[in-house]
Amino acid sequence: MRVLASLVMLAGLSTTAFAGDGGTPGLERSRLVIDSDERRHVLNVEIAREPRERSRGLMGRETLPAEAGMLFVYPREQPPQGAFWMRNTLIPLAIAFLGGDGEIRAINHMPPCPGERAGDCPSYPAGVAFRAALEVNDGYFAARNIEVGDRVDLPPWP
Repeated sequence: MRVLASLVMLAGLSTTAFAGDGGTPGLERSRLVIDSDERRHVLNVEIAREPRERSRGLMGRETLPAEAGMLFVYPREQPPQGAFWMRNTLIPLAIAFLGGDGEIRAINHMPPCPGERAGDCPSYPAGVAFRAALEVNDGYFAARNIEVGDRVDLPPWP
């Protein structure tokens, strides 16, 4: 019984720490594992599944915790011309475009763009077909030697 109580308490602490990271209220949250040749990396993510959630993304955030990110999930594979922008995004980000099997197909770097209008900021096309995209702090992938061809254990598709 004591072991069960300890596990419940630890689960509560883990959930509290995850919920207190300054994320977007109402977004689904999960832990992802990225498998690189060298090791497995755990990342706390918010999941943007709906068009409104995906278009808002990480706009207006002044910080993003080191082991956190946002996973953009699409109902079907997106074409290589699919692009992301950094309008009203205040922190530099890296984005990995993922196939339906979780394989990292491309990685781009995106500097902040505080512009108010869409035309003020460049867009960053994937250049590959993708089913999901993972945004993290710029430098996250490079610091962990995460590259194209590595895999992300994705949550189940809707």
